[in-house]
Amino acid sequence: MRPVIACALCCLELHVFGGSALGADMGMTVSPEAQKVTTENGWEFTIAPYFWAPDLSGDVGVFGLPTVGVDASFSDLFEHLDFAAMGIGEARYGSYSVFVDLMYTKLSGDTGTPLGILATQAGVDAETFAGTIGAGYTVLEGSRGKLDIVGAARVWSVDTTVFVSGGLLGSRSRSDGDTWIDALGGFRADYSITPRVFLAGWGLVGGGAADIDWDVAATIGYKFNDRISSVLGYRALGVDYSNDGFVFDAVQQGPILGLVVHF
Repeated sequence: MRPVIACALCCLELHVFGGSALGADMGMTVSPEAQKVTTENGWEFTIAPYFWAPDLSGDVGVFGLPTVGVDASFSDLFEHLDFAAMGIGEARYGSYSVFVDLMYTKLSGDTGTPLGILATQAGVDAETFAGTIGAGYTVLEGSRGKLDIVGAARVWSVDTTVFVSGGLLGSRSRSDGDTWIDALGGFRADYSITPRVFLAGWGLVGGGAADIDWDVAATIGYKFNDRISSVLGYRALGVDYSNDGFVFDAVQQGPILGLVVHF
C-alpha cells in the first residue's frame, strides 16, 4: 500500500454512492424536485440518496505520531472501499423543515512489508460515520424558488485499526480514533430556471470540537418527468479536528452526479 493511501485510510470521511442519486452532507436536498410525498395535513417528506466522488487533501495523524500530508484522488481511494451507505431525509411544514443525513464508509488495505522480518504483512482498516440533524426556516420564497436559513449538529466518529502479521511480531493490531460533535449554520437555496431546469446549493460553516467545519456546493438539475430528475454539480467540505494525537485536518472536493427518482 502506498503511504498516501495508508494515511488516507486512517482518517477518511469518504461519501460514496449508497442508493441512486447524489448528495449533500448537511441535510441539503440536492434538488427541489427530489422525491416528495405531501400529506393531507400539509407536511412534505423528501428522500434523496446521493453520490459524491471527492479527492482528499490535508494532514492526518494517528497514535500520536507526527501528522502526514495526504493528497489522494478519488480513484485511489475507491480502490480500497469495502462498503458505503448514505441517505438523507427531510420533513417540511410550510416555512419550517427538519432534516437528517446519515453516512457510513469502511475502507481497508494491506501490503507486504519490505524486509518481512518483524512482519510479513501490514494493513489498515478505517470506519467513518457522520450523522447530521438540523432544522431550517424559509426567509425568502417566490414562485421559482426559496432561501432557507439552517442550523444543525454534526456527529463524527472515526475508528482506525492498524494490524501486522507474520515475522517476529506475529499477529498484532492497534486501534485509534475519536468521536466529536460540531454545530453548523448557514443557508440552502433552490431556483427553477425553467419548468425542467433548476439550480440548488448550500453553504454551511461552524465548529465545536473541531476548529472549523464547513460545507459548500452548487448543482444544476434537469427534470425529465414527474418521476425522474438528474443532477450535476460540485461540492467541497473541510474539517480541522485534533485531540490527543489524533488529527483529521482535511478538505474533500469533487463532482456530484446522480439520478433522483420520484414516487
